Amino acid sequence: MQSDRYETRLRASRAGRLGPLFPWLALWLVAGCGFAEGAGSGGSRSLVQARNEMVEHQLAARDIRDERVLEAMRKVRRHRYAPDLDPVRAYEDRPHSIGEGQTISQPYIVALMSELARVEPPCKVLEVGTGSGYQAAVLAEMGCTVYTIEIIEPLARRARKILESEGYGDRVRTRVGDGYRGWPEQAPFDAVVVTAAAPRVPRPLLEQLREGGRLVIPVGDYWQMLEVHRRTTSGFEREKITSVRFVPMTGEVRRRP
Repeated sequence: MQSDRYETRLRASRAGRLGPLFPWLALWLVAGCGFAEGAGSGGSRSLVQARNEMVEHQLAARDIRDERVLEAMRKVRRHRYAPDLDPVRAYEDRPHSIGEGQTISQPYIVALMSELARVEPPCKVLEVGTGSGYQAAVLAEMGCTVYTIEIIEPLARRARKILESEGYGDRVRTRVGDGYRGWPEQAPFDAVVVTAAAPRVPRPLLEQLREGGRLVIPVGDYWQMLEVHRRTTSGFEREKITSVRFVPMTGEVRRRP
């Protein structure tokens, strides 16, 4: 077992330039109407174009540099993961409700967490908090096999159906349950991505990282910090990225001291 020694540092490049990042405040809107997948003539604008503009204006212009992340987000049809939402609104730079008190994260946050995972194919990733399924689809498009856990059963069932219909059924494996203890029978993972805020970092998730693997997780209750924990030969390194706002992680993590 590795030690608990931590090296902690603040990622000043993002924290300094971006300042506190609260997803619901981002209001970059994809303007226009009459969106339809594949349409793109006259006064209508296609959803393909909306994705391209999302990548150009919301991601590349805001320091997302990993080309695999950018290309994945050009390809994944974000509006399919929020089926009750007008498709044009899915490409706004903001989170949206998906029911059950949960949200689909804003595009920038999805891109940032995908970039921070630092994965290269073939890769194996654990996601805690399937939600809409969108983050899992992006990671799968980047060449990873994704094991994703959702504690809210209706969301898990819906996400599974959408992922299968979008062609990710063989690359994303879903499970209904509490993600606190991860998916030990599939460990170790190249990365663990947690899409809900935990009051503390769950130890089982750290233990399921391979050496060099990275845990990307929002930590805190009202005030939250996006952190990256990297497993090393002697312990873990922690990097603080920026302030964020996520729905809370529920279940066993709330019962632990």
